[in-house]
Amino acid sequence: MVDSKDLLASVSDVSTETEYFSPIPNGYRKGKTRYVIVMGTVMSGLGKGIFSSCLAKLLQDKGLKVTPIKLEGYLNIDSGTLNPFRHGEVFVLDDGMECDMDLGTYERMLDQNLSRANFSTSGQLYQSVLDKERQGDYLGRDVQMIPHVTGEVKLKLRRLAMESNADVVFVEIGGTVGDLENAFYIEAMRELAYEEGPDSCCFVGLTYILEPKALGEQKSKAAQLGIKQLMQMGIQPDIIACRAESRVSEQVRQKISVFSNVPFERVFSMHDSASIYTIPAMLRDCGLDFEVLRLLKIEDRINLRHERAEWARWCDFTDKIGKEKYTVTIGITGKYTSVRDSYASILHALEHSGIALSARVKIKWIETTGVTDKNVSAHLRDVEGIIVPGGFGVRGVEGKIACIRYARENNVPYLGLCLGFQMAVIEFARDVCGLGQANSTESDPGCCEPVIDMLPEQKKIEGLGGNMRLGGRDVELKSGTIAWKLFEEKTQTRMRFRHRYEVDPRYVAVLERHGMVFSGKAPDHPIMQILEIPGHPFFMGTQAHPCLTSRPLRPQPMFVALVASAMRRRYPDEHLCDCVEASQKVRT
Repeated sequence: MVDSKDLLASVSDVSTETEYFSPIPNGYRKGKTRYVIVMGTVMSGLGKGIFSSCLAKLLQDKGLKVTPIKLEGYLNIDSGTLNPFRHGEVFVLDDGMECDMDLGTYERMLDQNLSRANFSTSGQLYQSVLDKERQGDYLGRDVQMIPHVTGEVKLKLRRLAMESNADVVFVEIGGTVGDLENAFYIEAMRELAYEEGPDSCCFVGLTYILEPKALGEQKSKAAQLGIKQLMQMGIQPDIIACRAESRVSEQVRQKISVFSNVPFERVFSMHDSASIYTIPAMLRDCGLDFEVLRLLKIEDRINLRHERAEWARWCDFTDKIGKEKYTVTIGITGKYTSVRDSYASILHALEHSGIALSARVKIKWIETTGVTDKNVSAHLRDVEGIIVPGGFGVRGVEGKIACIRYARENNVPYLGLCLGFQMAVIEFARDVCGLGQANSTESDPGCCEPVIDMLPEQKKIEGLGGNMRLGGRDVELKSGTIAWKLFEEKTQTRMRFRHRYEVDPRYVAVLERHGMVFSGKAPDHPIMQILEIPGHPFFMGTQAHPCLTSRPLRPQPMFVALVASAMRRRYPDEHLCDCVEASQKVRT
């Protein structure tokens, strides 16, 4: 039997004569942290992040400290340049890391602010390995996928385990088992389980059960083949989660159990649900949380009193789902409307706010490319609120401006996010301030009135080394404004940003003189971050992306205010709370 000290040696201790190469951080204690590893078969996009985050929440409720990590196979260093049509929204963490939308799922479900330590791509790992090779860290060895790249994966996981002091690290591998770029991740997980020893890792295979309408029955062959591929790579799954439109039948689960050597009680039906927030209850009702505790032998770490209190809070939230008293329709005007994942965080923020206010929030998707001043009323006549979300490029910009003008002139509740903030400034400058040529230099680099511009002095002040402002920033709030009231009458709040263009400070005075109020700005810098228009039922824009920090039990105040204002517009005779009262009510 090989001594674990030989297996788990630091890089500097490994000679060229041994094949045991598995770098670990100084102070790492083998056995302290367990690992739950979630991998997909058949196809991607089935909800590995949802399953992993829901299971992590159940363990967190039991008093365990959990932390997730998403391992992506693509070579990009981060997700910042990925097209929303191809990969869904780019989720921005507080430390500025642009990452996969699954990190948003983890933040919402676990109510945690994650960091770049919770996200990795193949590009990051290869870059790290090559940097070390150039520095001579590998002691003359020929650098290979195994053991060096797989070693880098394990090093990242162990560093996360140490830095977070987690009882359980949840590892999600993007894509599917059959993807070529995932092979080294899966090998690294096999090595991790071998090195950490028995009861250290729980492997979850998430698969898909087909149900062709022409056949009228569920078919498990594709799932079986996917699981077989996983087993051929040296991974014996401990749990199989079966995604399907309807509940997976007992017969199909039996087939999967026999084929995969997984006990029947650990073959779980993860069928479609009205809300992802009801899935923790599905897992809990099947006892899957305690199965994981037994597999990892950490039953002695749980706190049942803590679990009772946390589960009661969660059930108070989920019990409201599907029992809403009111209905409102919010128009989302964008150019990625054909791919709903492009606006995932906005949809969740609206859902959080709607549940808190007993309102079902329906979405009307409005592709702005074809919207004009002449037809805008036809597009917006049946909505009670409007959101203009973020985006890059010029396509659909004038359509968004037409929607904003309609909202401002017809007292329709409005929330502008990032680009929606900038377009609101342009519309106001053109139609209220009389600056007919007002525009953004992103849309028209040679415009005469660049009210929105990329300011070189801001890059120098912020010291970003680039032209994108990313991550969490403090926002100074103006006393007495709606924004100040929404954020509990505090002088500062914190929001997340992802943008290049700002309100040119030369135009702030003229905009304010005509009635626009900049209720939030960067501390000590002339960077406008929140605007509002007094006298309007609710008209607010922010350079930030407030949807990124909305949580199920703590809805983001701007979204609460929008939904509340939409409810008052839809039900004028019911004496509902205004935007500020609604926000205060939700907080208490």
